[in-house]
Amino acid sequence: MTVFLVLTILLVLVAVGVTSYLLTARRYRSADTVASSYDQWTSDGILEFYWGDHIHLGHYGDPPRRKDFLRAKADFVHEMVRWGRLDQLPKGTTVLDVGCGIGGSSRILARDYGFSVLGVTISPQQVERAQQLTPPDLDARFQVDDAMALSFPDGSFDVVWSIEAGPHMPDKAVFAKELLRVLKPGGILVAADWNQRDDRQRPLTGWEPLVMRQLLDQWSHPAFASIEGFAEHLEATGLVAGSVETADWTQATLPSWLDSIWQGIVRPQGLIKFGPSGLVKSLREVPTLLLMRLAFGSGLCRFGMFRAVRAQR
Repeated sequence: MTVFLVLTILLVLVAVGVTSYLLTARRYRSADTVASSYDQWTSDGILEFYWGDHIHLGHYGDPPRRKDFLRAKADFVHEMVRWGRLDQLPKGTTVLDVGCGIGGSSRILARDYGFSVLGVTISPQQVERAQQLTPPDLDARFQVDDAMALSFPDGSFDVVWSIEAGPHMPDKAVFAKELLRVLKPGGILVAADWNQRDDRQRPLTGWEPLVMRQLLDQWSHPAFASIEGFAEHLEATGLVAGSVETADWTQATLPSWLDSIWQGIVRPQGLIKFGPSGLVKSLREVPTLLLMRLAFGSGLCRFGMFRAVRAQR
């Protein structure tokens, strides 16, 4: 195969991916668009094949170091547990995992820490797949629920845990209140999210609004909150004891974006498993992943961590 032919094939693949990307935006319209997007990603199996059962970014250390892609995702869960000081809690602690995906984090929380975990997602396909992946003797259950209107009474859980669910929520204040409402007094909220730079302090300019528009439209996001803004929403509920603790994990998670693209190169067996349609679907996500790397690398976006304790009332 000549160099010219190889370059031609690569250019054709890039053109197919970009064309698919431009023609098939997944704009947020309602909770149904979020559910249908995740149903599709789950049923075709491509996301799970490349990203494993942890559909979130990995933790590569700070400063970052080279690490296996799937190992970094599991490490993220353990780092989040330690940062949230959940490792100090006893076995049997009840945890609500909001936006649980196919249950990767829920299973670690149940298996490695002895917690009793209930994972909720708006996607029926994710619930079904999470149940398939979870051993019957593991204390982790899953059900369909809406994070904007959780079906649990006030004060139901010792811990509320959430990873990268916030960008799908159309009203961040309502989301914040729901997370805290279902916590028992003295319970702990630990959340991790993709956040936009606080544009009250430094407005978006030049290319930044265009990139943010694509990041919202391509993965069914109504809006990103800022770290400062979401912490304010949590405190405004009147349900937080003291103040909200935050941290910026952008650098520790940044390698995930390019590493996720690299998986498609180093694991070519996916081409055989999913065929031409799978290749097109995979290529379709590459521009968004590159824009995510640009946004988080430039400071337009930040990876925010949030810890809050429910007030004793």
